Amino acid sequence: MPESDAEEAVGRFDNPALMRRRRREEVRFQAYGLIAIALSFSFLVILFGTIITNGWTAFFQTSIELPIKFDAAEIDPEGTRNPRVLAQANYQKLAYQALYEKLGLENPTRQQRRAANELLSRDMDTQLRRMVEADPSIIGTTQSVWGLASGNIDALVKGKIDRKVPQENRQVSDLQIEWIDKLTASGAMQKQFNTGLFTNFASSQPETAGLAVALIGSLYMMLIVVLLSVPFGVAAAIYLEEFAPKNRITDIIEVNINNLAAVPSIVFGLLGLAVFINFAGLPRSASLVGGLVLTLMTLPTIIIATRAAITAVPPSIREAALGIGASKVQTVFHHVLPLSLPGIITGTIIGLVQAIGETAPLLMIGMVAFVVEAPQTPLDPATALPVQIYMWATEAERGFVEKTAGATIVLLGIIAVMSIFAMILRKRYERKW
Repeated sequence: MPESDAEEAVGRFDNPALMRRRRREEVRFQAYGLIAIALSFSFLVILFGTIITNGWTAFFQTSIELPIKFDAAEIDPEGTRNPRVLAQANYQKLAYQALYEKLGLENPTRQQRRAANELLSRDMDTQLRRMVEADPSIIGTTQSVWGLASGNIDALVKGKIDRKVPQENRQVSDLQIEWIDKLTASGAMQKQFNTGLFTNFASSQPETAGLAVALIGSLYMMLIVVLLSVPFGVAAAIYLEEFAPKNRITDIIEVNINNLAAVPSIVFGLLGLAVFINFAGLPRSASLVGGLVLTLMTLPTIIIATRAAITAVPPSIREAALGIGASKVQTVFHHVLPLSLPGIITGTIIGLVQAIGETAPLLMIGMVAFVVEAPQTPLDPATALPVQIYMWATEAERGFVEKTAGATIVLLGIIAVMSIFAMILRKRYERKW
Protein backbone atom coordinates (compact mmCIF):
# COMPACT_ATOMS: atom_id res chain seq x y z
CA MET A 1 0.00 0.00 0.00
CA PRO A 2 1.45 3.45 -0.87
CA GLU A 3 2.46 5.62 2.05
CA SER A 4 -0.18 8.23 1.25
CA ASP A 5 -2.97 5.60 1.24
CA ALA A 6 -1.76 4.19 4.56
CA GLU A 7 -1.77 7.61 6.13
CA GLU A 8 -5.28 8.23 4.80
CA ALA A 9 -6.53 4.94 6.29
CA VAL A 10 -4.97 5.77 9.67
CA GLY A 11 -6.49 9.21 9.48
CA ARG A 12 -9.95 7.71 9.07
CA PHE A 13 -9.58 5.75 12.28
CA ASP A 14 -8.29 8.82 14.06
CA ASN A 15 -11.25 10.89 12.87
CA PRO A 16 -13.62 11.13 15.90
CA ALA A 17 -16.61 12.18 13.79
CA LEU A 18 -16.18 9.24 11.45
CA MET A 19 -15.89 6.80 14.36
CA ARG A 20 -18.99 8.23 16.03
CA ARG A 21 -20.91 7.84 12.78
CA ARG A 22 -19.79 4.22 12.44
CA ARG A 23 -20.79 3.48 16.02
CA ARG A 24 -24.20 5.07 15.42
CA GLU A 25 -24.67 2.93 12.32
CA GLU A 26 -23.75 -0.19 14.27
CA VAL A 27 -26.14 0.67 17.09
CA ARG A 28 -28.88 1.46 14.56
CA PHE A 29 -28.32 -1.86 12.78
CA GLN A 30 -28.54 -3.76 16.08
CA ALA A 31 -31.72 -1.84 16.92
CA TYR A 32 -33.26 -2.84 13.59
CA GLY A 33 -32.44 -6.48 14.32
CA LEU A 34 -33.95 -6.32 17.81
CA ILE A 35 -37.08 -4.62 16.45
CA ALA A 36 -37.45 -7.31 13.77
CA ILE A 37 -37.08 -10.07 16.37
CA ALA A 38 -39.54 -8.35 18.71
CA LEU A 39 -42.11 -7.91 15.93
CA SER A 40 -41.74 -11.53 14.82
CA PHE A 41 -42.11 -12.77 18.38
CA SER A 42 -45.13 -10.50 18.93
CA PHE A 43 -46.89 -11.81 15.82
CA LEU A 44 -46.11 -15.36 16.92
CA VAL A 45 -47.55 -14.70 20.39
CA ILE A 46 -50.66 -13.11 18.86
CA LEU A 47 -51.12 -16.06 16.49
CA PHE A 48 -50.76 -18.77 19.13
CA GLY A 49 -52.64 -16.68 21.69
CA THR A 50 -55.60 -16.33 19.35
CA ILE A 51 -55.63 -20.04 18.52
CA ILE A 52 -55.38 -21.11 22.17
CA THR A 53 -57.93 -18.53 23.35
CA ASN A 54 -60.49 -19.66 20.78
CA GLY A 55 -59.67 -23.35 20.93
CA TRP A 56 -59.05 -24.45 24.53
CA THR A 57 -62.80 -24.52 25.21
CA ALA A 58 -63.19 -27.19 22.52
CA PHE A 59 -61.56 -29.67 24.91
CA PHE A 60 -64.53 -29.29 27.28
CA GLN A 61 -68.20 -29.90 26.53
CA THR A 62 -71.36 -29.07 28.45
CA SER A 63 -73.40 -32.12 29.45
CA ILE A 64 -76.73 -32.62 31.23
CA GLU A 65 -77.44 -35.53 33.58
CA LEU A 66 -80.82 -37.10 32.79
CA PRO A 67 -82.71 -40.05 34.32
CA ILE A 68 -83.55 -41.86 31.06
CA LYS A 69 -86.40 -44.37 31.29
CA PHE A 70 -85.70 -46.96 28.61
CA ASP A 71 -89.38 -47.74 28.14
CA ALA A 72 -89.83 -51.21 26.65
CA ALA A 73 -93.14 -50.15 25.09
CA GLU A 74 -91.33 -47.44 23.14
CA ILE A 75 -88.12 -49.29 22.30
CA ASP A 76 -89.17 -52.92 21.83
CA PRO A 77 -92.94 -53.34 22.21
CA GLU A 78 -92.92 -56.99 21.09
CA GLY A 79 -89.91 -57.94 23.21
CA THR A 80 -88.07 -59.60 20.31
CA ARG A 81 -84.80 -57.68 20.82
CA ASN A 82 -84.56 -57.45 17.05
CA PRO A 83 -81.61 -55.13 16.23
CA ARG A 84 -83.59 -53.51 13.42
CA VAL A 85 -86.47 -52.71 15.79
CA LEU A 86 -84.09 -51.38 18.45
CA ALA A 87 -82.41 -49.10 15.90
CA GLN A 88 -85.72 -47.56 14.77
CA ALA A 89 -87.01 -46.60 18.24
CA ASN A 90 -87.62 -42.94 19.08
CA TYR A 91 -84.81 -42.40 21.59
CA GLN A 92 -84.98 -38.61 21.27
CA LYS A 93 -88.48 -38.76 22.75
CA LEU A 94 -87.15 -40.62 25.79
CA ALA A 95 -84.49 -37.95 26.27
CA TYR A 96 -87.02 -35.13 26.04
CA GLN A 97 -89.33 -36.80 28.55
CA ALA A 98 -86.46 -37.18 31.00
CA LEU A 99 -85.53 -33.52 30.49
CA TYR A 100 -89.11 -32.35 31.18
CA GLU A 101 -89.03 -34.35 34.40
CA LYS A 102 -85.68 -32.87 35.34
CA LEU A 103 -86.98 -29.33 34.78
CA GLY A 104 -90.19 -30.01 36.71
CA LEU A 105 -92.46 -29.58 33.70
CA GLU A 106 -95.50 -31.77 34.34
CA ASN A 107 -97.73 -30.48 31.54
CA PRO A 108 -95.42 -28.32 29.41
CA THR A 109 -96.87 -26.04 26.78
CA ARG A 110 -95.76 -26.23 23.20
CA GLN A 111 -93.49 -23.21 23.71
CA GLN A 112 -91.94 -24.77 26.82
CA ARG A 113 -91.38 -28.08 25.06
CA ARG A 114 -89.69 -26.35 22.15
CA ALA A 115 -87.45 -24.30 24.46
CA ALA A 116 -86.58 -27.37 26.53
CA ASN A 117 -85.85 -29.50 23.48
CA GLU A 118 -83.31 -26.92 22.32
CA LEU A 119 -81.25 -27.58 25.45
CA LEU A 120 -80.24 -31.03 24.21
CA SER A 121 -78.13 -32.04 21.24
CA ARG A 122 -80.13 -33.43 18.33
CA ASP A 123 -77.72 -36.39 18.28
CA MET A 124 -78.86 -37.52 21.72
CA ASP A 125 -80.81 -40.35 20.08
CA THR A 126 -77.57 -41.77 18.67
CA GLN A 127 -76.02 -41.97 22.13
CA LEU A 128 -79.04 -43.74 23.61
CA ARG A 129 -79.37 -46.12 20.65
CA ARG A 130 -75.74 -47.17 20.99
CA MET A 131 -76.28 -47.81 24.70
CA VAL A 132 -79.21 -50.11 23.96
CA GLU A 133 -77.42 -51.89 21.12
CA ALA A 134 -74.42 -52.48 23.38
CA ASP A 135 -76.52 -53.74 26.30
CA PRO A 136 -80.19 -54.57 25.53
CA SER A 137 -80.71 -55.57 29.18
CA ILE A 138 -81.13 -51.89 30.12
CA ILE A 139 -84.53 -51.87 28.36
CA GLY A 140 -87.18 -51.45 31.02
CA THR A 141 -84.82 -49.74 33.47
CA THR A 142 -83.96 -46.14 34.35
CA GLN A 143 -80.36 -45.11 33.78
CA SER A 144 -78.54 -41.91 34.69
CA VAL A 145 -77.09 -40.63 31.42
CA TRP A 146 -74.91 -37.59 30.74
CA GLY A 147 -76.15 -36.21 27.43
CA LEU A 148 -74.56 -33.43 25.41
CA ALA A 149 -76.11 -29.98 25.46
CA SER A 150 -76.81 -28.27 22.16
CA GLY A 151 -74.21 -26.04 20.55
CA ASN A 152 -75.90 -22.76 21.55
CA ILE A 153 -76.33 -23.84 25.17
CA ASP A 154 -72.71 -24.97 25.29
CA ALA A 155 -71.63 -21.61 23.85
CA LEU A 156 -73.59 -19.70 26.51
CA VAL A 157 -72.16 -21.79 29.35
CA LYS A 158 -68.64 -21.14 28.01
CA GLY A 159 -69.29 -17.42 27.76
CA LYS A 160 -69.33 -17.31 23.96
CA ILE A 161 -72.87 -15.89 24.06
CA ASP A 162 -73.42 -12.81 26.23
CA ARG A 163 -76.48 -13.32 28.40
CA LYS A 164 -76.70 -9.55 28.96
CA VAL A 165 -77.68 -9.00 25.34
CA PRO A 166 -81.43 -8.48 24.86
CA GLN A 167 -83.35 -11.71 24.29
CA GLU A 168 -84.37 -10.85 20.75
CA ASN A 169 -80.70 -10.47 19.78
CA ARG A 170 -79.34 -13.76 21.14
CA GLN A 171 -79.95 -17.41 20.35
CA VAL A 172 -80.77 -18.47 23.92
CA SER A 173 -83.99 -17.26 25.54
CA ASP A 174 -84.41 -15.97 29.09
CA LEU A 175 -86.40 -19.08 29.98
CA GLN A 176 -83.59 -21.30 28.78
CA ILE A 177 -81.06 -19.27 30.80
CA GLU A 178 -83.25 -19.75 33.87
CA TRP A 179 -83.23 -23.52 33.30
CA ILE A 180 -79.47 -23.51 32.70
CA ASP A 181 -78.86 -21.74 36.00
CA LYS A 182 -81.16 -24.19 37.76
CA LEU A 183 -79.45 -27.25 36.30
CA THR A 184 -75.99 -25.81 36.98
CA ALA A 185 -76.84 -25.05 40.61
CA SER A 186 -78.09 -28.61 41.15
CA GLY A 187 -75.01 -30.12 39.53
CA ALA A 188 -77.02 -31.65 36.69
CA MET A 189 -75.25 -29.48 34.09
CA GLN A 190 -71.45 -29.53 34.02
CA LYS A 191 -68.53 -28.96 31.71
CA GLN A 192 -66.63 -32.21 31.21
CA PHE A 193 -63.54 -33.16 29.24
CA ASN A 194 -64.58 -33.59 25.62
CA THR A 195 -63.36 -37.07 24.69
CA GLY A 196 -65.70 -36.87 21.70
CA LEU A 197 -63.31 -34.41 20.05
CA PHE A 198 -60.97 -37.37 19.51
CA THR A 199 -63.44 -40.26 19.25
CA ASN A 200 -66.43 -38.89 17.33
CA PHE A 201 -66.81 -38.98 13.56
CA ALA A 202 -68.10 -36.32 11.17
CA SER A 203 -71.34 -34.63 12.20
CA SER A 204 -73.40 -31.64 11.16
CA GLN A 205 -73.81 -30.76 14.85
CA PRO A 206 -70.76 -28.99 16.33
CA GLU A 207 -71.21 -30.56 19.76
CA THR A 208 -70.88 -34.10 18.38
CA ALA A 209 -68.33 -33.51 15.60
CA GLY A 210 -64.96 -35.15 16.20
CA LEU A 211 -61.53 -35.82 14.75
CA ALA A 212 -61.56 -39.64 14.78
CA VAL A 213 -61.71 -40.07 11.00
CA ALA A 214 -59.11 -37.32 10.44
CA LEU A 215 -56.72 -38.82 13.00
CA ILE A 216 -56.99 -42.31 11.52
CA GLY A 217 -56.63 -40.97 7.98
CA SER A 218 -53.56 -38.92 8.92
CA LEU A 219 -52.04 -41.96 10.65
CA TYR A 220 -52.53 -44.13 7.56
CA MET A 221 -51.03 -41.47 5.32
CA MET A 222 -47.99 -40.91 7.55
CA LEU A 223 -47.33 -44.67 7.68
CA ILE A 224 -47.42 -44.80 3.88
CA VAL A 225 -45.13 -41.78 3.61
CA VAL A 226 -42.63 -43.28 6.08
CA LEU A 227 -42.63 -46.69 4.41
CA LEU A 228 -42.13 -45.27 0.92
CA SER A 229 -40.35 -41.93 1.11
CA VAL A 230 -37.71 -42.78 3.72
CA PRO A 231 -36.13 -45.86 2.10
CA PHE A 232 -36.43 -44.50 -1.45
CA GLY A 233 -35.24 -41.03 -0.47
CA VAL A 234 -32.24 -42.23 1.54
CA ALA A 235 -31.28 -44.77 -1.14
CA ALA A 236 -31.48 -42.13 -3.88
CA ALA A 237 -29.37 -39.71 -1.84
CA ILE A 238 -26.70 -42.35 -1.14
CA TYR A 239 -26.50 -43.30 -4.80
CA LEU A 240 -26.29 -39.72 -6.07
CA GLU A 241 -23.72 -38.69 -3.48
CA GLU A 242 -21.50 -41.75 -3.30
CA PHE A 243 -21.91 -43.97 -6.35
CA ALA A 244 -23.41 -42.02 -9.26
CA PRO A 245 -20.97 -40.90 -11.97
CA LYS A 246 -20.66 -37.16 -12.36
CA ASN A 247 -22.09 -36.60 -15.83
CA ARG A 248 -24.82 -34.66 -17.53
CA ILE A 249 -27.56 -37.14 -16.66
CA THR A 250 -26.91 -36.97 -12.91
CA ASP A 251 -26.64 -33.18 -13.15
CA ILE A 252 -30.11 -33.05 -14.73
CA ILE A 253 -31.46 -35.37 -12.01
CA GLU A 254 -30.00 -33.20 -9.24
CA VAL A 255 -31.40 -30.01 -10.76
CA ASN A 256 -34.85 -31.56 -11.06
CA ILE A 257 -34.77 -32.80 -7.46
CA ASN A 258 -33.93 -29.30 -6.26
CA ASN A 259 -36.68 -27.84 -8.45
CA LEU A 260 -39.25 -30.36 -7.19
CA ALA A 261 -38.61 -29.23 -3.63
CA ALA A 262 -39.88 -25.76 -4.63
CA VAL A 263 -42.93 -26.89 -6.63
CA PRO A 264 -46.26 -25.75 -5.08
CA SER A 265 -47.97 -28.58 -3.25
CA ILE A 266 -51.16 -28.25 -5.26
CA VAL A 267 -49.22 -29.40 -8.35
CA PHE A 268 -48.57 -32.72 -6.59
CA GLY A 269 -52.31 -32.91 -5.93
CA LEU A 270 -53.01 -32.49 -9.64
CA LEU A 271 -50.41 -35.15 -10.39
CA GLY A 272 -52.03 -37.54 -7.91
CA LEU A 273 -55.47 -36.87 -9.39
CA ALA A 274 -54.23 -37.59 -12.91
CA VAL A 275 -52.03 -40.61 -12.17
CA PHE A 276 -53.38 -42.40 -9.10
CA ILE A 277 -57.12 -41.74 -9.53
CA ASN A 278 -57.83 -41.15 -13.22
CA PHE A 279 -55.14 -43.48 -14.62
CA ALA A 280 -54.56 -46.12 -11.93
CA GLY A 281 -58.20 -46.17 -10.81
CA LEU A 282 -57.54 -45.91 -7.08
CA PRO A 283 -60.53 -44.73 -5.00
CA ARG A 284 -61.02 -41.05 -4.28
CA SER A 285 -60.75 -39.82 -0.69
CA ALA A 286 -58.62 -42.86 0.21
CA SER A 287 -55.68 -42.58 2.61
CA LEU A 288 -53.60 -44.63 0.16
CA VAL A 289 -53.85 -41.96 -2.54
CA GLY A 290 -53.16 -39.23 -0.02
CA GLY A 291 -50.10 -41.10 1.24
CA LEU A 292 -48.76 -41.58 -2.28
CA VAL A 293 -49.22 -37.89 -3.12
CA LEU A 294 -47.50 -36.81 0.10
CA THR A 295 -44.71 -39.31 -0.59
CA LEU A 296 -43.97 -37.64 -3.93
CA MET A 297 -44.00 -34.25 -2.22
CA THR A 298 -41.72 -35.38 0.64
CA LEU A 299 -39.12 -37.26 -1.41
CA PRO A 300 -37.15 -34.17 -2.60
CA THR A 301 -36.89 -32.84 0.95
CA ILE A 302 -35.57 -36.14 2.28
CA ILE A 303 -33.11 -36.56 -0.60
CA ILE A 304 -31.68 -33.06 -0.20
CA ALA A 305 -31.39 -33.37 3.59
CA THR A 306 -29.79 -36.80 3.35
CA ARG A 307 -27.25 -35.64 0.78
CA ALA A 308 -26.34 -32.67 2.97
CA ALA A 309 -25.85 -35.00 5.96
CA ILE A 310 -23.66 -37.37 3.94
CA THR A 311 -21.59 -34.50 2.57
CA ALA A 312 -20.99 -33.24 6.12
CA VAL A 313 -19.11 -36.44 7.04
CA PRO A 314 -15.35 -35.63 6.87
CA PRO A 315 -13.45 -37.19 3.94
CA SER A 316 -10.94 -38.56 6.45
CA ILE A 317 -13.57 -41.08 7.62
CA ARG A 318 -13.88 -42.48 4.12
CA GLU A 319 -10.13 -42.46 3.57
CA ALA A 320 -9.47 -44.27 6.84
CA ALA A 321 -12.05 -46.98 6.05
CA LEU A 322 -10.72 -47.49 2.54
CA GLY A 323 -7.18 -47.48 3.87
CA ILE A 324 -7.78 -50.50 6.13
CA GLY A 325 -9.29 -52.50 3.28
CA ALA A 326 -13.02 -51.70 3.44
CA SER A 327 -14.92 -51.72 0.17
CA LYS A 328 -16.88 -48.73 -1.09
CA VAL A 329 -20.16 -50.27 0.03
CA GLN A 330 -18.75 -51.13 3.47
CA THR A 331 -17.39 -47.63 3.86
CA VAL A 332 -20.74 -46.08 3.07
CA PHE A 333 -22.98 -48.37 5.13
CA HIS A 334 -20.66 -49.04 8.07
CA HIS A 335 -19.15 -45.58 8.53
CA VAL A 336 -20.64 -42.77 6.46
CA LEU A 337 -24.31 -43.65 6.90
CA PRO A 338 -24.22 -44.11 10.72
CA LEU A 339 -22.38 -40.80 11.14
CA SER A 340 -24.88 -38.98 8.92
CA LEU A 341 -27.88 -40.53 10.72
CA PRO A 342 -28.71 -37.43 12.86
CA GLY A 343 -29.03 -35.25 9.76
CA ILE A 344 -31.05 -37.91 7.94
CA ILE A 345 -33.46 -38.23 10.87
CA THR A 346 -33.87 -34.48 11.10
CA GLY A 347 -34.52 -34.11 7.36
CA THR A 348 -36.97 -37.01 7.39
CA ILE A 349 -39.03 -35.63 10.27
CA ILE A 350 -38.99 -32.15 8.70
CA GLY A 351 -40.43 -33.73 5.56
CA LEU A 352 -43.07 -35.58 7.58
CA VAL A 353 -44.02 -32.42 9.48
CA GLN A 354 -44.43 -30.62 6.16
CA ALA A 355 -46.55 -33.48 4.82
CA ILE A 356 -48.87 -33.78 7.83
CA GLY A 357 -49.77 -30.09 7.56
CA GLU A 358 -50.55 -30.07 3.84
CA THR A 359 -54.09 -29.34 2.68
CA ALA A 360 -54.05 -28.32 -0.99
CA PRO A 361 -52.94 -31.66 -2.53
CA LEU A 362 -55.46 -33.56 -0.40
CA LEU A 363 -58.27 -31.29 -1.56
CA MET A 364 -57.39 -32.09 -5.16
CA ILE A 365 -57.79 -35.85 -4.60
CA GLY A 366 -61.16 -35.47 -2.89
CA MET A 367 -60.29 -36.01 0.77
CA VAL A 368 -63.09 -33.66 1.83
CA ALA A 369 -65.67 -36.40 2.11
CA PHE A 370 -68.23 -36.39 4.94
CA VAL A 371 -67.17 -39.69 6.56
CA VAL A 372 -69.31 -41.01 9.42
CA GLU A 373 -67.51 -44.32 9.92
CA ALA A 374 -63.93 -45.07 10.87
CA PRO A 375 -61.80 -46.15 7.88
CA GLN A 376 -60.71 -49.76 8.38
CA THR A 377 -58.05 -49.82 5.65
CA PRO A 378 -56.10 -47.21 3.66
CA LEU A 379 -58.51 -47.85 0.76
CA ASP A 380 -61.56 -46.65 2.72
CA PRO A 381 -62.80 -43.03 2.46
CA ALA A 382 -61.09 -40.79 5.00
CA THR A 383 -59.91 -37.27 5.59
CA ALA A 384 -56.90 -35.66 7.29
CA LEU A 385 -56.36 -33.21 10.12
CA PRO A 386 -55.61 -30.10 8.00
CA VAL A 387 -58.52 -30.90 5.67
CA GLN A 388 -60.85 -31.35 8.66
CA ILE A 389 -59.74 -27.95 9.96
CA TYR A 390 -60.48 -26.45 6.54
CA MET A 391 -63.96 -28.01 6.44
CA TRP A 392 -64.86 -26.85 9.94
CA ALA A 393 -63.59 -23.35 9.16
CA THR A 394 -66.13 -23.09 6.33
CA GLU A 395 -69.09 -24.01 8.58
CA ALA A 396 -71.43 -21.20 9.59
CA GLU A 397 -72.42 -22.41 13.08
CA ARG A 398 -70.78 -20.78 16.08
CA GLY A 399 -69.72 -24.09 17.63
CA PHE A 400 -67.44 -24.94 14.72
CA VAL A 401 -65.29 -21.85 15.40
CA GLU A 402 -63.89 -23.35 18.60
CA LYS A 403 -63.75 -26.78 16.96
CA THR A 404 -61.54 -25.30 14.23
CA ALA A 405 -59.18 -23.73 16.75
CA GLY A 406 -59.21 -26.88 18.90
CA ALA A 407 -58.29 -29.08 15.93
CA THR A 408 -55.51 -26.60 15.08
CA ILE A 409 -54.14 -27.01 18.60
CA VAL A 410 -54.17 -30.79 18.14
CA LEU A 411 -52.32 -30.48 14.82
CA LEU A 412 -49.75 -28.09 16.30
CA GLY A 413 -49.30 -30.44 19.24
CA ILE A 414 -48.55 -33.35 16.90
CA ILE A 415 -46.08 -31.23 14.95
CA ALA A 416 -44.41 -30.09 18.18
CA VAL A 417 -44.06 -33.69 19.39
CA MET A 418 -42.52 -34.73 16.08
CA SER A 419 -40.09 -31.80 16.18
CA ILE A 420 -39.06 -32.57 19.77
CA PHE A 421 -38.63 -36.23 18.83
CA ALA A 422 -36.32 -35.17 15.98
CA MET A 423 -34.26 -33.03 18.37
CA ILE A 424 -33.93 -35.89 20.85
CA LEU A 425 -32.86 -38.38 18.18
CA ARG A 426 -30.40 -35.91 16.69
CA LYS A 427 -28.88 -35.24 20.11
CA ARG A 428 -28.66 -38.94 20.88
CA TYR A 429 -26.94 -40.00 17.66
CA GLU A 430 -24.91 -36.87 17.10
CA ARG A 431 -21.16 -37.43 16.60
CA LYS A 432 -18.51 -34.73 16.84
CA TRP A 433 -15.16 -34.83 15.12
